[in-house]
Amino acid sequence: MVQSVGMMALARVGKHCRSLVSSKGLLCGGVQPSWIESGVGAKRYLLSDDVIKLQNFQQRKLAVPYLLSGSKENFFELFSQKLQGKELIMRDELKLLLHLCQSADDVAIARNAIYRYHQENQNFAFGEFRFGPLFVRLCYELGLEDLAAATLTDESMRGFFNDATSFNITMDMLFMKGSYEDALKVLGTMRSQKIQFNKDTMTLACGTCYKLNTPESYKICTALIEEAQTKGHFIPRHAYCFAVALALRQNDIKRAQSLYSQIMSPDSRLCQNLRVLILAKSGAVTDAISILSSTRSPNSPSFVKKPQFSQEVVDVLCLQSEGQPHMKKVEHIVTQLKRADQVIKQTLDDMLCQTPTGKRKPIMEERRTSRRTLKPLHSTLLSE
Repeated sequence: MVQSVGMMALARVGKHCRSLVSSKGLLCGGVQPSWIESGVGAKRYLLSDDVIKLQNFQQRKLAVPYLLSGSKENFFELFSQKLQGKELIMRDELKLLLHLCQSADDVAIARNAIYRYHQENQNFAFGEFRFGPLFVRLCYELGLEDLAAATLTDESMRGFFNDATSFNITMDMLFMKGSYEDALKVLGTMRSQKIQFNKDTMTLACGTCYKLNTPESYKICTALIEEAQTKGHFIPRHAYCFAVALALRQNDIKRAQSLYSQIMSPDSRLCQNLRVLILAKSGAVTDAISILSSTRSPNSPSFVKKPQFSQEVVDVLCLQSEGQPHMKKVEHIVTQLKRADQVIKQTLDDMLCQTPTGKRKPIMEERRTSRRTLKPLHSTLLSE
Protein backbone atom coordinates (compact mmCIF):
# COMPACT_ATOMS: atom_id res chain seq x y z
CA MET A 1 0.00 0.00 0.00
CA VAL A 2 2.79 2.40 0.92
CA GLN A 3 4.62 1.54 -2.29
CA SER A 4 1.61 2.24 -4.50
CA VAL A 5 0.94 5.54 -2.77
CA GLY A 6 4.60 6.49 -3.14
CA MET A 7 4.66 5.65 -6.83
CA MET A 8 1.55 7.75 -7.36
CA ALA A 9 3.25 10.59 -5.55
CA LEU A 10 6.33 10.24 -7.73
CA ALA A 11 4.20 10.22 -10.86
CA ARG A 12 2.62 13.50 -9.78
CA VAL A 13 5.91 15.14 -8.95
CA GLY A 14 6.19 17.05 -12.23
CA LYS A 15 2.89 18.83 -11.57
CA HIS A 16 2.94 19.26 -7.81
CA CYS A 17 6.60 19.61 -6.82
CA ARG A 18 5.96 23.18 -5.62
CA SER A 19 3.74 21.89 -2.84
CA LEU A 20 6.38 19.63 -1.37
CA VAL A 21 7.95 22.25 0.90
CA SER A 22 4.71 23.55 2.33
CA SER A 23 5.11 21.61 5.58
CA LYS A 24 7.83 20.12 7.79
CA GLY A 25 7.81 16.90 9.76
CA LEU A 26 8.93 17.57 13.35
CA LEU A 27 9.52 15.29 16.28
CA CYS A 28 6.86 15.33 18.95
CA GLY A 29 7.60 17.37 22.06
CA GLY A 30 10.80 18.85 23.43
CA VAL A 31 13.39 21.06 21.80
CA GLN A 32 14.13 20.00 18.24
CA PRO A 33 17.76 19.68 17.09
CA SER A 34 18.64 21.96 14.16
CA TRP A 35 19.16 19.01 11.78
CA ILE A 36 15.47 18.17 12.17
CA GLU A 37 14.19 21.73 11.91
CA SER A 38 16.35 22.77 8.99
CA GLY A 39 15.10 22.13 5.48
CA VAL A 40 18.37 23.25 3.91
CA GLY A 41 21.48 22.64 5.99
CA ALA A 42 24.67 21.73 4.14
CA LYS A 43 24.62 22.31 0.39
CA ARG A 44 27.48 20.16 -0.78
CA TYR A 45 27.22 17.89 -3.76
CA LEU A 46 26.62 14.14 -3.49
CA LEU A 47 28.43 12.84 -6.57
CA SER A 48 32.14 12.11 -6.52
CA ASP A 49 34.60 13.63 -8.97
CA ASP A 50 34.94 10.36 -10.88
CA VAL A 51 31.24 10.60 -11.78
CA ILE A 52 31.08 14.28 -12.64
CA LYS A 53 34.44 14.16 -14.49
CA LEU A 54 34.59 17.92 -14.65
CA GLN A 55 38.38 18.01 -14.74
CA ASN A 56 38.50 15.68 -17.76
CA PHE A 57 35.93 17.85 -19.50
CA GLN A 58 37.92 21.02 -18.80
CA GLN A 59 41.14 19.44 -20.05
CA ARG A 60 39.46 18.62 -23.35
CA LYS A 61 38.19 22.18 -23.57
CA LEU A 62 41.73 23.48 -23.30
CA ALA A 63 42.82 21.40 -26.29
CA VAL A 64 39.86 22.17 -28.58
CA PRO A 65 40.79 25.76 -29.60
CA TYR A 66 43.92 24.40 -31.28
CA LEU A 67 41.68 22.48 -33.70
CA LEU A 68 40.14 25.68 -35.09
CA SER A 69 41.41 27.25 -38.26
CA GLY A 70 40.14 30.64 -37.12
CA SER A 71 39.06 32.36 -33.90
CA LYS A 72 36.41 31.14 -31.50
CA GLU A 73 34.34 34.26 -32.16
CA ASN A 74 34.38 33.59 -35.89
CA PHE A 75 33.32 29.98 -35.32
CA PHE A 76 30.33 31.04 -33.20
CA GLU A 77 29.32 33.66 -35.75
CA LEU A 78 29.39 31.15 -38.57
CA PHE A 79 27.47 28.62 -36.43
CA SER A 80 24.78 31.18 -35.59
CA GLN A 81 24.37 31.90 -39.30
CA LYS A 82 24.04 28.17 -39.90
CA LEU A 83 21.26 27.95 -37.31
CA GLN A 84 19.41 30.84 -38.91
CA GLY A 85 19.80 29.29 -42.33
CA LYS A 86 18.40 25.97 -41.09
CA GLU A 87 21.44 24.07 -42.30
CA LEU A 88 22.13 20.53 -41.12
CA ILE A 89 24.09 20.31 -37.84
CA MET A 90 26.92 17.79 -38.00
CA ARG A 91 27.96 15.70 -35.00
CA ASP A 92 31.62 16.71 -34.86
CA GLU A 93 30.95 20.42 -35.20
CA LEU A 94 28.38 20.24 -32.39
CA LYS A 95 30.98 18.53 -30.16
CA LEU A 96 33.40 21.30 -31.05
CA LEU A 97 30.82 23.96 -30.26
CA LEU A 98 30.05 22.55 -26.81
CA HIS A 99 33.75 22.42 -25.94
CA LEU A 100 34.24 26.05 -26.98
CA CYS A 101 31.51 27.53 -24.76
CA GLN A 102 32.86 29.91 -22.12
CA SER A 103 29.78 31.95 -21.12
CA ALA A 104 26.02 31.77 -20.69
CA ASP A 105 25.59 33.46 -24.08
CA ASP A 106 27.71 30.76 -25.70
CA VAL A 107 25.62 28.06 -24.02
CA ALA A 108 22.42 29.69 -25.32
CA ILE A 109 23.70 29.16 -28.87
CA ALA A 110 24.75 25.61 -28.01
CA ARG A 111 21.32 24.89 -26.55
CA ASN A 112 19.65 25.99 -29.79
CA ALA A 113 22.09 23.76 -31.64
CA ILE A 114 21.26 20.64 -29.63
CA TYR A 115 17.54 21.31 -30.12
CA ARG A 116 18.13 21.41 -33.86
CA TYR A 117 20.40 18.38 -33.78
CA HIS A 118 17.84 16.38 -31.81
CA GLN A 119 15.06 17.37 -34.20
CA GLU A 120 17.14 16.24 -37.16
CA ASN A 121 18.47 13.01 -35.62
CA GLN A 122 15.93 11.78 -33.07
CA ASN A 123 15.10 8.77 -35.23
CA PHE A 124 18.77 7.83 -35.57
CA ALA A 125 20.03 8.34 -32.02
CA PHE A 126 20.83 4.68 -31.31
CA GLY A 127 24.57 4.10 -31.19
CA GLU A 128 25.34 7.79 -31.70
CA PHE A 129 27.56 9.93 -29.50
CA ARG A 130 25.73 10.98 -26.32
CA PHE A 131 25.66 14.75 -26.05
CA GLY A 132 23.65 14.78 -22.82
CA PRO A 133 26.54 14.36 -20.34
CA LEU A 134 28.63 16.83 -22.34
CA PHE A 135 25.92 19.49 -22.19
CA VAL A 136 25.19 19.10 -18.46
CA ARG A 137 28.92 19.12 -17.59
CA LEU A 138 29.14 22.41 -19.46
CA CYS A 139 26.21 23.73 -17.40
CA TYR A 140 27.90 22.41 -14.26
CA GLU A 141 31.10 24.27 -15.07
CA LEU A 142 29.28 27.57 -15.66
CA GLY A 143 26.72 27.24 -12.84
CA LEU A 144 23.72 26.97 -15.18
CA GLU A 145 21.76 24.36 -13.25
CA ASP A 146 18.38 25.95 -14.07
CA LEU A 147 19.13 25.85 -17.79
CA ALA A 148 20.19 22.22 -17.54
CA ALA A 149 17.03 21.28 -15.63
CA ALA A 150 14.76 23.16 -18.04
CA THR A 151 16.37 21.42 -21.02
CA LEU A 152 16.16 17.94 -19.49
CA THR A 153 12.51 18.34 -18.53
CA ASP A 154 11.49 19.83 -21.90
CA GLU A 155 9.16 17.30 -23.50
CA SER A 156 10.46 18.19 -26.97
CA MET A 157 13.92 16.91 -25.91
CA ARG A 158 12.64 13.48 -24.92
CA GLY A 159 15.16 10.86 -26.03
CA PHE A 160 18.11 13.23 -26.26
CA PHE A 161 19.14 12.73 -22.64
CA ASN A 162 18.85 8.96 -22.72
CA ASP A 163 21.40 8.23 -19.98
CA ALA A 164 21.34 8.33 -16.18
CA THR A 165 24.51 10.44 -15.98
CA SER A 166 22.87 13.55 -17.44
CA PHE A 167 20.00 13.40 -14.98
CA ASN A 168 22.24 12.59 -12.02
CA ILE A 169 24.64 15.48 -12.63
CA THR A 170 21.72 17.87 -13.06
CA MET A 171 20.09 16.70 -9.83
CA ASP A 172 23.44 17.05 -8.12
CA MET A 173 23.73 20.67 -9.29
CA LEU A 174 20.23 21.43 -8.05
CA PHE A 175 20.89 19.68 -4.74
CA MET A 176 24.04 21.73 -4.22
CA LYS A 177 22.09 24.98 -4.83
CA GLY A 178 19.23 23.92 -2.56
CA SER A 179 16.72 23.62 -5.43
CA TYR A 180 15.21 20.40 -4.11
CA GLU A 181 11.80 20.82 -5.75
CA ASP A 182 13.42 21.16 -9.17
CA ALA A 183 15.67 18.17 -8.46
CA LEU A 184 12.61 16.05 -7.73
CA LYS A 185 11.00 17.27 -10.94
CA VAL A 186 14.09 16.09 -12.86
CA LEU A 187 13.78 12.73 -11.07
CA GLY A 188 10.13 12.51 -12.13
CA THR A 189 11.10 13.24 -15.75
CA MET A 190 13.79 10.58 -15.59
CA ARG A 191 11.23 8.06 -14.40
CA SER A 192 8.59 9.03 -16.95
CA GLN A 193 11.15 8.57 -19.74
CA LYS A 194 12.04 5.14 -18.33
CA ILE A 195 15.72 5.95 -17.75
CA GLN A 196 17.16 3.21 -15.53
CA PHE A 197 17.97 4.42 -12.01
CA ASN A 198 21.48 3.55 -10.82
CA LYS A 199 23.10 3.75 -7.37
CA ASP A 200 23.86 7.47 -7.78
CA THR A 201 20.24 8.13 -8.71
CA MET A 202 19.07 6.38 -5.54
CA THR A 203 21.41 8.44 -3.35
CA LEU A 204 20.34 11.70 -4.99
CA ALA A 205 16.65 10.77 -4.81
CA CYS A 206 16.77 9.84 -1.12
CA GLY A 207 18.92 12.89 -0.35
CA THR A 208 16.46 15.19 -2.11
CA CYS A 209 13.49 13.67 -0.30
CA TYR A 210 15.37 14.00 2.99
CA LYS A 211 15.98 17.69 2.35
CA LEU A 212 12.35 18.36 1.41
CA ASN A 213 11.22 16.57 4.59
CA THR A 214 7.50 16.39 3.84
CA PRO A 215 5.02 13.53 4.18
CA GLU A 216 4.83 13.25 0.37
CA SER A 217 8.60 13.21 -0.13
CA TYR A 218 8.78 10.57 2.63
CA LYS A 219 6.31 8.40 0.71
CA ILE A 220 8.38 8.81 -2.45
CA CYS A 221 11.61 7.89 -0.67
CA THR A 222 10.06 4.85 0.99
CA ALA A 223 8.48 3.67 -2.26
CA LEU A 224 11.77 4.00 -4.17
CA ILE A 225 13.60 1.95 -1.54
CA GLU A 226 10.92 -0.76 -1.51
CA GLU A 227 10.78 -0.92 -5.30
CA ALA A 228 14.57 -1.27 -5.57
CA GLN A 229 14.52 -4.03 -2.95
CA THR A 230 11.74 -5.87 -4.76
CA LYS A 231 13.66 -5.75 -8.04
CA GLY A 232 16.90 -6.80 -6.36
CA HIS A 233 18.71 -3.58 -7.26
CA PHE A 234 21.69 -2.42 -5.24
CA ILE A 235 20.92 0.35 -2.74
CA PRO A 236 23.96 2.32 -1.55
CA ARG A 237 24.60 2.78 2.15
CA HIS A 238 24.40 6.53 1.66
CA ALA A 239 20.86 6.24 0.27
CA TYR A 240 19.82 4.09 3.22
CA CYS A 241 21.27 6.67 5.62
CA PHE A 242 19.24 9.45 4.01
CA ALA A 243 16.11 7.29 4.25
CA VAL A 244 16.79 6.51 7.93
CA ALA A 245 17.32 10.19 8.74
CA LEU A 246 14.13 11.14 6.89
CA ALA A 247 12.16 8.48 8.80
CA LEU A 248 13.47 9.99 12.04
CA ARG A 249 12.49 13.46 10.87
CA GLN A 250 9.01 12.15 10.17
CA ASN A 251 8.98 10.53 13.64
CA ASP A 252 8.63 7.03 12.16
CA ILE A 253 10.98 5.23 14.54
CA LYS A 254 9.97 1.70 13.54
CA ARG A 255 10.68 2.30 9.87
CA ALA A 256 13.96 3.99 10.75
CA GLN A 257 14.94 0.86 12.68
CA SER A 258 13.89 -1.38 9.79
CA LEU A 259 15.82 0.64 7.21
CA TYR A 260 18.91 0.78 9.41
CA SER A 261 18.87 -3.01 9.86
CA GLN A 262 19.22 -3.40 6.08
CA ILE A 263 22.52 -1.50 5.88
CA MET A 264 25.16 -4.11 5.10
CA SER A 265 28.20 -2.36 6.63
CA PRO A 266 27.05 0.04 9.37
CA ASP A 267 30.58 0.77 10.53
CA SER A 268 30.92 4.37 9.34
CA ARG A 269 30.76 7.39 11.62
CA LEU A 270 27.45 8.41 10.06
CA CYS A 271 25.91 4.99 10.73
CA GLN A 272 27.13 4.98 14.32
CA ASN A 273 25.53 8.37 14.92
CA LEU A 274 22.27 7.25 13.33
CA ARG A 275 22.25 4.11 15.47
CA VAL A 276 22.67 6.07 18.71
CA LEU A 277 19.97 8.49 17.56
CA ILE A 278 17.53 5.66 16.78
CA LEU A 279 18.14 4.07 20.17
CA ALA A 280 17.71 7.39 21.94
CA LYS A 281 14.46 8.19 20.13
CA SER A 282 13.07 4.71 20.70
CA GLY A 283 13.75 4.94 24.44
CA ALA A 284 16.54 2.35 24.46
CA VAL A 285 18.80 4.64 26.47
CA THR A 286 20.77 1.78 28.08
CA ASP A 287 21.70 0.39 24.64
CA ALA A 288 22.81 3.85 23.52
CA ILE A 289 24.94 4.16 26.66
CA SER A 290 26.47 0.77 25.92
CA ILE A 291 27.49 1.84 22.42
CA LEU A 292 29.01 5.10 23.63
CA SER A 293 30.86 3.30 26.42
CA SER A 294 32.33 0.74 23.99
CA THR A 295 33.98 3.55 22.03
CA ARG A 296 35.92 4.71 25.06
CA SER A 297 39.44 3.21 25.14
CA PRO A 298 41.55 5.26 27.57
CA ASN A 299 44.61 3.05 27.01
CA SER A 300 44.56 3.17 23.21
CA PRO A 301 47.41 5.07 21.49
CA SER A 302 46.74 8.72 20.63
CA PHE A 303 47.25 8.06 16.90
CA VAL A 304 44.38 5.53 16.80
CA LYS A 305 41.28 7.21 15.43
CA LYS A 306 38.36 6.98 17.84
CA PRO A 307 34.65 7.05 16.96
CA GLN A 308 33.14 10.52 17.07
CA PHE A 309 29.59 11.63 17.76
CA SER A 310 27.75 14.78 16.80
CA GLN A 311 26.85 17.18 19.59
CA GLU A 312 23.30 17.14 18.23
CA VAL A 313 23.02 13.36 18.62
CA VAL A 314 24.42 13.56 22.14
CA ASP A 315 21.91 16.32 22.95
CA VAL A 316 19.00 14.11 21.86
CA LEU A 317 20.24 11.32 24.14
CA CYS A 318 20.57 13.73 27.06
CA LEU A 319 17.08 15.05 26.38
CA GLN A 320 15.60 11.55 26.30
CA SER A 321 17.29 10.56 29.58
CA GLU A 322 16.34 13.73 31.42
CA GLY A 323 14.58 12.86 34.67
CA GLN A 324 15.14 9.13 34.04
CA PRO A 325 17.16 6.64 36.15
CA HIS A 326 19.99 6.59 33.59
CA MET A 327 20.44 10.34 33.42
CA LYS A 328 23.61 10.34 35.55
CA LYS A 329 25.18 7.56 33.44
CA VAL A 330 24.48 9.52 30.26
CA GLU A 331 25.99 12.69 31.72
CA HIS A 332 29.07 10.75 32.84
CA ILE A 333 29.77 9.06 29.51
CA VAL A 334 29.13 12.28 27.58
CA THR A 335 31.62 14.11 29.81
CA GLN A 336 34.21 11.38 29.15
CA LEU A 337 33.64 11.56 25.40
CA LYS A 338 34.03 15.33 25.40
CA ARG A 339 37.30 15.09 27.29
CA ALA A 340 38.55 12.61 24.70
CA ASP A 341 37.48 14.95 21.85
CA GLN A 342 34.96 12.38 20.65
CA VAL A 343 32.06 14.84 20.61
CA ILE A 344 32.22 17.08 17.56
CA LYS A 345 30.32 20.13 16.34
CA GLN A 346 29.72 18.63 12.91
CA THR A 347 25.98 18.16 12.50
CA LEU A 348 24.23 15.04 11.33
CA ASP A 349 23.14 17.00 8.26
CA ASP A 350 26.80 17.75 7.50
CA MET A 351 27.65 14.06 7.77
CA LEU A 352 24.78 13.10 5.48
CA CYS A 353 25.76 15.65 2.86
CA GLN A 354 29.46 14.82 3.02
CA THR A 355 31.08 14.94 -0.39
CA PRO A 356 32.09 11.39 -1.39
CA THR A 357 35.73 10.62 -2.13
CA GLY A 358 35.04 8.41 -5.15
CA LYS A 359 36.69 5.17 -6.13
CA ARG A 360 40.19 4.38 -4.96
CA LYS A 361 42.54 3.19 -7.66
CA PRO A 362 44.50 -0.02 -7.04
CA ILE A 363 48.20 0.45 -6.33
CA MET A 364 49.33 -0.94 -9.67
CA GLU A 365 46.94 1.33 -11.55
CA GLU A 366 48.37 4.40 -9.90
CA ARG A 367 51.84 3.83 -11.38
CA ARG A 368 52.75 1.26 -14.02
CA THR A 369 56.25 2.50 -14.85
CA SER A 370 59.39 2.91 -12.76
CA ARG A 371 60.25 6.48 -11.90
CA ARG A 372 63.95 5.53 -11.97
CA THR A 373 64.26 3.50 -15.20
CA LEU A 374 61.02 4.62 -16.93
CA LYS A 375 60.44 0.93 -17.72
CA PRO A 376 57.20 -1.00 -17.00
CA LEU A 377 56.79 -2.49 -13.54
CA HIS A 378 56.12 -6.20 -14.09
CA SER A 379 55.56 -7.08 -10.46
CA THR A 380 54.42 -5.40 -7.28
CA LEU A 381 57.65 -6.70 -5.72
CA LEU A 382 59.60 -4.46 -8.09
CA SER A 383 57.67 -1.30 -7.27
CA GLU A 384 59.66 1.39 -5.56
